Amino acid sequence: MLKIQLVGLITLVRKETTRIFRIWSQTILPPVITTTLYFLVFGNFIGNRIGELDGVSYMQFIVPGLIMMGILVNSFMNVVSTVFSAKFMRQIEEVLVSPMANSVILLGYASGGIIRGCIVGVAIAIISLLFEPLQIQHPVLVAVTIILTATLFSLLGFLNALFARKFDDITIIPTFVLTPLTYLGGVFYSISLLPDFWKKVSLFNPILYLINLFRYGFLGISDVPIARSLIGLLVLTIAVWFIVLSLLKKGKGLRN
Repeated sequence: MLKIQLVGLITLVRKETTRIFRIWSQTILPPVITTTLYFLVFGNFIGNRIGELDGVSYMQFIVPGLIMMGILVNSFMNVVSTVFSAKFMRQIEEVLVSPMANSVILLGYASGGIIRGCIVGVAIAIISLLFEPLQIQHPVLVAVTIILTATLFSLLGFLNALFARKFDDITIIPTFVLTPLTYLGGVFYSISLLPDFWKKVSLFNPILYLINLFRYGFLGISDVPIARSLIGLLVLTIAVWFIVLSLLKKGKGLRN
């Protein structure tokens, strides 16, 4: 039985990985090009006028946030698009009637998002070296944050796909939720520069904690408590895993 589950998991992961590299011009290239433009416009042109922020150059300050943005958006988009496409073409039914456990199915699809998020994150980090040397003060924290963030947003992408009824539904969350929260999550600025009211409002943005946790791993600076951010990320990832797994077992959005 364990062998069957392992074979099923490997098959799903291989399928998702093959898809990512087969259409690399859609999955990897666009976020890399977009982020390169951010480096040029914000980091290079505007950054030279701003100077230092929190004791580091402006380019160094925005690099962790841009890497994190690439990871979470691409992890989410990979899973929501592939799962909804499988629903739309009724391929998901073949997976559901297979001997694979629901947890294996969820892990297999989520792995595709994790892999794509990590590939895009590494590609952005390499591009950043063309503009500024990359500092990593806490490599273990950086690695843990990458894996947990990619896992969390892959699971959220799966959740979105379960409730999506048409292709437009898979773009609503990235466009109207993820993008605004990311831009307002301290990618390009420190919330210490904001007035007190907007500083307090920013603290309700969950992505703020992810970006600052990641920035602390690189530069050792953060606007929020690191321990609270890490524990919150871990707890939220586990909670979303069980929520999505429960919905998958009920066949929510898949069998009706």
